[in-house]
Amino acid sequence: MSYFRHVEACNPPVQEVFWPWRIDDLAVGWVRPDFASKLARFPETFELDDSELRLASGLQGFVARSAAIEQAARQLAGAGVTPPYMEEPYAVTPGGRESALCVVDRSAAAFFGVRSFGQHLNGFVRKADGIHMWIGRRARDRLLFPGALDNMVAGGLPHSLSLEENLVKECGEEAGVPKELAQKAVPVGAISYNRVAKRGFRRDVLYCYDLELPDGFVPVNTDGEVEEFMLLPLADVAAIVRETDEFKLNCNLVVIDFLIRHGWMEPHSPEYLALVLGLRQPLAAMDQSLIHAV
Repeated sequence: MSYFRHVEACNPPVQEVFWPWRIDDLAVGWVRPDFASKLARFPETFELDDSELRLASGLQGFVARSAAIEQAARQLAGAGVTPPYMEEPYAVTPGGRESALCVVDRSAAAFFGVRSFGQHLNGFVRKADGIHMWIGRRARDRLLFPGALDNMVAGGLPHSLSLEENLVKECGEEAGVPKELAQKAVPVGAISYNRVAKRGFRRDVLYCYDLELPDGFVPVNTDGEVEEFMLLPLADVAAIVRETDEFKLNCNLVVIDFLIRHGWMEPHSPEYLALVLGLRQPLAAMDQSLIHAV
C-alpha cells in the first residue's frame, strides 16, 4: 500500500462531460449536462446555450444574483434534486473567497461545481514517546462517509464567516475546544484537489491548522457529528493512512501533509516529492477539453 494512492483518489481523471458555468464570461463552476437541463425551469436565472450554463445577464450585483440562485436552490432541494437546504452560503468565485460574485447554498455547491473551501485542524499532543494525534470517528448517521475516521476538527467554510470566526466555531462544536485554546491554532498552509464525485465536480481548498494540545485535554463533540475521539501515536495514524481506507477521503491528505511537515516522512522517501507536489493541485479554471471529455 502507499500514501500517494490517496492523492490519486482525490484527483481521478475526468472521464465524463462537464459544461462550464459562467458569470460575466468568467468560469465559476462546472456542471453535468443533466443537471444543467434541470435549470431550464428557471429561465430568469439561468441560460443554457452551446454546451454551457450562464447566469442570466440581467442579474447584476452580489445581492441580486445570490437571491435568484437561492430561490432556485431551495426549489431544487425541495424537489429532491439536491440534498435538503442547509442555510450555509458558499462563495461562487473564479478565484479566492474574496472574489466571490455571489453565493450558493452548500447543498447545491457540488452540483454547480463551484470551488469549495473548508478548514481542517490537526489536534496533537507531545508525549515522552513522541507525537500523538487526536482522531475522530464520524457519526454513523452522517450523509457522507458515515463511521469513517476524521481529523479532530473539520468543516466547510461559509462565505458569511471569516476563517478565524469559522475555525473557532467548528472547534467548539466538533471537539469542545474553548475559544482561547482554538485561537492558538497555527495556520500551516492549504491543500487542494479536483475530484469527480456523485454530486458533481469538487474543486476543493482545505485550509489546514495545527493545534498543540495540553496532555490532559480530551475533545468532546457537541453537535452530534462525531461518534468518538481517539488519541493515537503518530506511527499508528500513519499506518492507518498508508495501509487502510478508514479515513474520510480528503482527511488522508491532511494527515499526510502533517507527516511531511513534522519530519515523519523524509525527503529520501520514494513518494516524498510526488506527495509534496500532489497535495496542492492547480485550481485554475478547467480547460475546454472537459467539455468534450469521453
